[in-house]
Amino acid sequence: MNITPAQLRDLADRADALQAEARALYAGLPVDSPERAHLQAAHHAAEWLKRAGEDLLRAAGDLAQYRALAESTCGFPWGVCPEHGNTLSSMANVSTCRVCRRTWDYDRRGQKCGEPVTWKVTDRVGTESLMCDGHVLGARAAMQGATFMRLDAAT
Repeated sequence: MNITPAQLRDLADRADALQAEARALYAGLPVDSPERAHLQAAHHAAEWLKRAGEDLLRAAGDLAQYRALAESTCGFPWGVCPEHGNTLSSMANVSTCRVCRRTWDYDRRGQKCGEPVTWKVTDRVGTESLMCDGHVLGARAAMQGATFMRLDAAT
């Protein structure tokens, strides 16, 4: 099943409508009504439904952010080994990682990186860059004082 942010927002709207209805039922009873004490659970359920709606909206936002990141690619102007970083050599239009010996039947190093974005890197002056796992390896070695935040851990 492919869940969408819109489905989660719809559930949140339904939870909000249910909590409003439960509150209205409870509030509509006179204070001295004998049924009021028995409907205290409905009053508490309305609070839980309110929180559920808020959580569903937050989940919709998180899912939308995750999907946007999953669909975005690194885009650096050169390719890398996704596991070992800047370790590629190319010969006769074949790229090979000098560490794991994995090969690609094209000049990967000479093409724009198409790996998924997994990191947000912020340098000392606050410039942010989105990078894949392979490019972040080189950035860690070259960027003194930068912060590295794994995006899938943050979402």
